[in-house]
Amino acid sequence: MLLGGAALTSLWLAVALFARWTWSIDLPLIWPALLFAVFLAWTQALTWMPYGLRGLRVVVTVLWLVTLDAVVLLAIHFKVRESLMVVFLAPQLPLAYLAARFAVARARRGGVPDWRGTRARRAAAAVLLPRRAFPTPARAQAWFEWRRHGRSLPALVAMVVPFELALLFIPGNDTPASVALTLFVVLITPPFMAVVAAAAVSRANPLARDAFGLTPFTVTRPVTSAALIAAKVTMALRSALAAWLVVLLTVPVALILSGTWPMVIARMQRFVTNVGTPRALVLVLLAAAALLASTWRQMVQSLCIGLTGRAWVIKSSAALSLSFLILIAPIAQWIHDSRGVQRVLWNELPWILAVLVVVKMSAAVWIAIRLQASRLLSDRALVTGAACWMATVLALYGVFVWVIDTPLIPHYLLAIVAILSVPLARLSAAPLALAWNRHR
Repeated sequence: MLLGGAALTSLWLAVALFARWTWSIDLPLIWPALLFAVFLAWTQALTWMPYGLRGLRVVVTVLWLVTLDAVVLLAIHFKVRESLMVVFLAPQLPLAYLAARFAVARARRGGVPDWRGTRARRAAAAVLLPRRAFPTPARAQAWFEWRRHGRSLPALVAMVVPFELALLFIPGNDTPASVALTLFVVLITPPFMAVVAAAAVSRANPLARDAFGLTPFTVTRPVTSAALIAAKVTMALRSALAAWLVVLLTVPVALILSGTWPMVIARMQRFVTNVGTPRALVLVLLAAAALLASTWRQMVQSLCIGLTGRAWVIKSSAALSLSFLILIAPIAQWIHDSRGVQRVLWNELPWILAVLVVVKMSAAVWIAIRLQASRLLSDRALVTGAACWMATVLALYGVFVWVIDTPLIPHYLLAIVAILSVPLARLSAAPLALAWNRHR
């Protein structure tokens, strides 16, 4: 806990000082560093605590951290002084340490409670019932993946979104800017939570002998590596749909109860008037599809990395992702403040995107050759997948051309964006990664 808190504190101080000296962004130093240390300390304490119900660890941890985050956001909104933020956060470090000490001591003594009660009796009775039969091993694997990981993302979204929508009921948060900010945070919650859920999906089996290996139970299943990946991808799609169903059910209720529904409707009517009904409908559907696809993509894009079974690959990928998240805000602020950088990026944007397309397509061709040579996918499956990907890109390009009808943006740039928007290389590499791990 001490090493982790020191690492996060040092990382924040380095980023804040770098932003202050390079781009003159005046970021606070003390209380954000304390906030990161407190978050890590409570995460460790609550996850080390033994619980009597399966899955309760995630529920308790997420609820406590979301509550702490909501308090901090309210303090930022009401512009609380930094000294008060330090007074609020500093005492939580010793409290989290004491809770972690109690949790570890109890777990090492084997003091794990059992709160199953009637659930255990129902499970024992279910053994006597006829077992469910599956027509194929692939169908059984799909059902098994849903039972293991499919409900985690909807559960996380259902725990976080109500706390975010509760901000609409705070006096003074009924302005258009506050409502728009709250809805934006709610809409990016499923993709963000998908990153958390993807860590579990990328593991082939939670009962592995080592941190990233496979058990014989996984290796000897009567399904191919491609079928295992297909089951995970299908589960990820169903999980993303369930998560967004939670958002679609809770957002209108919160808007109606908070009295902000007429404001949102007026904004939507103004938007329809400005762009026209057909384009407005297409843009709304395109935005909804993009959010759903982003959630699904976050669930599946880590498969080819996590399923390699190589610790150095997984840790390097996590480190690069964390570095990107840390640096994206200062870089965006730097681009926003520098007109010269904006001109250079706008002039060179087609070449930058073209290089990315070349890299993506080269990687896809190499992966296709490896898939065909290793017989993980048949020639028919490879051709069908390539045709479906091409049809999706062409359909997306057609929508872009119809919606963005302006001479300022050339059509070839829209084609490049469509190619980069549809996942291909990393998803195709997942069977290769699993086969590499499965047969080593």
